Amino acid sequence: MTVIAASVDERLRLAKDAAREIALLDAARKAEVLDAIADALVARTDEIVFANADDLERGRTDAIGDALLDRLRLDAPRVASLAAAVRDVARLPDPVGRVLDERTLANGLRMQKIAVPFGVVGSIYEARPNVTVDIASLALRSGNAVVLRGGSAAQSTNAVLVDVMRGALTAQGVDSEAIQTVDDFGRAGARALMNARGLVDVLVPRGSAGLIETVVTESTVPVIETGAGVVHVFLDASARADWARDIVLNAKVQRPSVCNAVETVLVHRAAADRLLPELLASLADAGVTVHGDESTRAHDERVVAATDEDWASEYGTLDLAVRVVDHLDEALAHIRRFSTHHTESIVTADPVAAERFLAEVDSAVVLVNASTRFTDGGEFGFGAEVGISTQKLHARGPMGLAELTSTKWLGRGDGQVRA
Repeated sequence: MTVIAASVDERLRLAKDAAREIALLDAARKAEVLDAIADALVARTDEIVFANADDLERGRTDAIGDALLDRLRLDAPRVASLAAAVRDVARLPDPVGRVLDERTLANGLRMQKIAVPFGVVGSIYEARPNVTVDIASLALRSGNAVVLRGGSAAQSTNAVLVDVMRGALTAQGVDSEAIQTVDDFGRAGARALMNARGLVDVLVPRGSAGLIETVVTESTVPVIETGAGVVHVFLDASARADWARDIVLNAKVQRPSVCNAVETVLVHRAAADRLLPELLASLADAGVTVHGDESTRAHDERVVAATDEDWASEYGTLDLAVRVVDHLDEALAHIRRFSTHHTESIVTADPVAAERFLAEVDSAVVLVNASTRFTDGGEFGFGAEVGISTQKLHARGPMGLAELTSTKWLGRGDGQVRA
């Protein structure tokens, strides 16, 4: 077991110091470090799964719900997937040092704008042990140190994961203080992390809407806001029935607990009689409880009556809200009112409707004829992801390596002075 400093402040300062070393590692060296972390995860799979079983048992006792239990679970295949994601990140192009702009001033001063690490990246999240590895690997690949607060639900798992990664750094001759956790300080650790301005350069929350709101409103450290996923699919009048069925089922059923799972389906009234009977039957066969408006309920007696709360709900379960709308404008208005600006998709054969939807929906990811489950850093080719940003400053959508860098200007002169 590697030694972790005793106080929150000391850990943050050690991370700040270690960040200088990490920032100077070249691309090949960072890739070697990440490969070592992946190897260590595989080698200690049994220990990780054993610790996770303790968290799962406590979660069941505390009745945290099936959605959080699914996010919490790490079995051997999921650990293998985590290790594979770390290797994928290691193979990605190094984001540090990219030349983003360059120019020569009239006086001959040569200027370059380059990508540089933030320094120390903090993350507060809950019941998501995969985030422990994802964010640490992305932070290291982009030249940053990382401080993690993973919440009490995954505390046993996260403790082992952090120990595995810190041990891999030590074995590689790299300062293990570049990976820190404040989990053992509980909520006091989270508060210290949120108020560590000057020691932590950016903070990324991932979790429930309540957790994200707390971090955004209480943090003095700059925050990249990731948002809840009240995600919509609109079935237009011209939607193919097989595409509508397959896209909605995939978006809801494949993994209902994640933020890119669909929560509300809107159906054009002109297509309701054609699409809804088969779609509702397929959803029922898959174990989905549909909460529908009156028009939807008329097509299947198993549909329960929707309330106003259903349209704003991120279920994270096998529940789905379905509403029939008169036209595209009504669908767009519904999305404007209830969307969390995460992901929305339209199923349509009408190119005009498709382009209107792409242009008018104000979300981080907008899709045509595709499942919302594609909003994911791995699917976008980023390897692991930091999260899905729903804000508009600096980063939006799935965040990968580039979003964990800032910029600085470099100037090379020959004695120039300003007149």
